[in-house]
Amino acid sequence: MNWIEALILGIVQGLTEFLPVSSSGHLEIAKALLGDTSLAHESMLMTVVLHAATALATLIVFRKDILEIFRGLLQFKWNEETKFSLKIVISMVPAAIVGVYFNDQLDALFDRQILLVGFMLLITAVLLFFADKAKTTDKGVNNLNSLIIGISQAIAILPGISRSGATISTSVLLGIDRTKAARFSFLMVVPLILAKMGKDLIGGEISYESHSLIPMTVGFIAALITGILACGWMIKLVKNSKLTYFAVYCFIVGLLAIGTALFYSP
Repeated sequence: MNWIEALILGIVQGLTEFLPVSSSGHLEIAKALLGDTSLAHESMLMTVVLHAATALATLIVFRKDILEIFRGLLQFKWNEETKFSLKIVISMVPAAIVGVYFNDQLDALFDRQILLVGFMLLITAVLLFFADKAKTTDKGVNNLNSLIIGISQAIAILPGISRSGATISTSVLLGIDRTKAARFSFLMVVPLILAKMGKDLIGGEISYESHSLIPMTVGFIAALITGILACGWMIKLVKNSKLTYFAVYCFIVGLLAIGTALFYSP
């Protein structure tokens, strides 16, 4: 992979991680269009690097919220920050279980499975459409909701199911305030990404050749910058009930991906 391809993948990841169109699905489509012939584990390495960039983008955008959470935790009291942290932990459980017990099966899905991506994008489109029709409320996230949202996040590990789309849609359909839903959706994924990277580093699963350092650096920076911009944009879109546009987009791209996988052979 050269630096131009890495730049394209970084921009795709930065935009689609926060917009409800499935970053993993778009990365697989982009890899296929770019003729990526890397091995599955090498392809997964780039995916992990790009997700790390968008995790950092989340930390930057929500830096005030995160600092408040840490200040609250350092007080060692049962306060709002402690309660919110517990909800984040609860939301992580389903995805953590899936990641631990189905890691090898998941890795195989990130190897240009365009047909799967297409069908999953159609599911994302349906979720977004119904969520956009839900009534606006001022309800917050409780512990039970955290678990349900966490289950949707675990399902969204599949390429083509938008993580932000699934978690925000689930939250809104549960009657949660749209802005609170977006905030919770973006913050709940950061610990999982960091835990995944730590696991791979400790297990020796992340390694790179010297010639791949430049493309990965370029991809990381591109994903970071576009991620910061897309995160702020997405919060406004969710608040103003603009998810239907993304539903239509996911439906069209999903059909194109299915058609390409079924009728086009490179």
